[in-house]
Amino acid sequence: MNKLNKHVNELFRGVPESEKKEKIIQEVLQNLEEKVMDLMEQGKSEEDAINKAIVDFGDIEDLKEELVEPQSVHKKDMTKINLAYSIWGSILIIALFVFINFYYTPHVIWFVYPTFVVLWWPLTLYFRWLKRR
Repeated sequence: MNKLNKHVNELFRGVPESEKKEKIIQEVLQNLEEKVMDLMEQGKSEEDAINKAIVDFGDIEDLKEELVEPQSVHKKDMTKINLAYSIWGSILIIALFVFINFYYTPHVIWFVYPTFVVLWWPLTLYFRWLKRR
């Protein structure tokens, strides 16, 4: 049955670790072991039964896509949306500072200082977006 463990671990090698993954691996192993036991009861040797169970099991690409895809797509979309929101928000806040500066104290240019503070928001989200891309 060690061969079954190796085969199933190889099938799920590229899938990120999660509780759902471990649960599915256990179910797949249990199904394969039951299939091997049934084949051995029909008169096949253990090695032949294991090989036949693996061949009959087939491919699990749909299952792997279900485990991987929903998480990564959602995060990419949200980081992009968060970045766009932070850019527009920063532009509006900086425009407000410029207006207040030139309307109330046109002889002193101070809007530059809070602009640097406000620009950290989209800058950090930009680097987070690059990291996840």
